[in-house]
Amino acid sequence: MSTSPPKATAMPTFTRPPKPHYLSYRIARGEQGVLTYEPYKSHLLPHWRFRTPQIARTSAETLYQHFLSFYEQEDFVGMDMARKFIQMGMTRAKRYANYEGGRKYKYTAGEEGRGDVKVEREKSEGHVGKEGKEEASGVFRGYWETCREHEGYQRLKKDFLKEQKEWEGLEKRKVKIEEDNEEVKIEDENADEVKIKEEEVKQPVKKKRKTKS
Repeated sequence: MSTSPPKATAMPTFTRPPKPHYLSYRIARGEQGVLTYEPYKSHLLPHWRFRTPQIARTSAETLYQHFLSFYEQEDFVGMDMARKFIQMGMTRAKRYANYEGGRKYKYTAGEEGRGDVKVEREKSEGHVGKEGKEEASGVFRGYWETCREHEGYQRLKKDFLKEQKEWEGLEKRKVKIEEDNEEVKIEDENADEVKIKEEEVKQPVKKKRKTKS
């Protein structure tokens, strides 16, 4: 079956978060951050499914349409989050193809009471649903490769990283100015305190008059 990406279609309106939050996004490695970075996570997660090849195909197509919609809005973060969900569909489906139940690791009792030890399970040579998950993974892979090679994705990624670097530099300068101002304020307060103490010291001590007996 063909896994060619569909043409872009109209998608639900999405409001980009404020600039400070938007530029706090980290591309990171692979799928990192895909289930934590809001509001994109809640916007895309309902479309992520891979139980059967057909469900995976519908999911991948919908996520890719979001990818293209974000591109039209020049929203790199949205594009990258859609790419991460597509990649996660590929890797999770593959894990279920390789390991029955999708569990890659098992825990065994450690020696001398050291607690459980995490051990990788052997890959399954055949279990119910293996072929379906293999196909589902392949569906997502086709879209994932298309996302990575998308000219607009690469261009917006470069622009985003540049803007992010400039923004972080500006924020660091603001913090430095605030710290410098705070230091000056403290120095001024200390100087005023020293001045007051000096004036107190300079106050002449009034001598008591001797009374005649």
